Amino acid sequence: MTFHQEMRRLVLEHGAINNPYLDRFRVGDLTDSDLKEFALEFYNFSRFFPRILMSQLVNTEDERVADELTKVLYSELGDGQTSHRHELLYRSFLRSVGIDIHGAMTRPMLPSTRTYIEGMERLYTDGNHAKALGASFGLENMAITMWDHLIPGLTHQKLSRYPQMDLSYFTFHRQLEITHEEAMEHAVAAVQGTDETRMSEQDEDDFRSGVDAMLGYLEGFWAGLEQQKTRSDNTWTGLARRRAS
Repeated sequence: MTFHQEMRRLVLEHGAINNPYLDRFRVGDLTDSDLKEFALEFYNFSRFFPRILMSQLVNTEDERVADELTKVLYSELGDGQTSHRHELLYRSFLRSVGIDIHGAMTRPMLPSTRTYIEGMERLYTDGNHAKALGASFGLENMAITMWDHLIPGLTHQKLSRYPQMDLSYFTFHRQLEITHEEAMEHAVAAVQGTDETRMSEQDEDDFRSGVDAMLGYLEGFWAGLEQQKTRSDNTWTGLARRRAS
């Protein structure tokens, strides 16, 4: 097994994309409150990710890796088409489910979401470039599996309760992810090089650490949403009991 294959397996077996929240989401088991919480919290990733990626780009010493990061950033900004800027597409999704953009931008994040966003920023700007690249690799290689959980769940909501829902942000991302995965594969190949110039054992350990840390923050993000649902369910149960008594 190559190092790239080993890291791919680490990603695909991780709790960041194998967890109760995503399993429930995929089959459309969402209340209106669940959908709103997801939409608002995920927006923080959508709007802050280009800034985080830019920070990694300008702190990357290896120009071959920087080339691949540039491709991902350019994609996030719409590949030269401003109407395809990813955060703009997400705003259309928010509006389509009745969420005000100003409210979405000013609403405080859940603590778990803030930990995810701030943790990702620390990883992407880490002076240890192998660790930073590992974090980016982890995020880009989990994405297809993530979209394959989110899109079916949102489609169920669109067909059952939100016929006006705009899924362009999600379906557009799903189509692009193979290019992002390829960019990370090329970046890893660039730093691996030949047998004489391949990453040292320490670099590989640092890369692996970056992958695992990134996915750990993402797993915490989903866990935060799951806990938010539990709190909401308990609140409604308590209200129902009080009314019944």
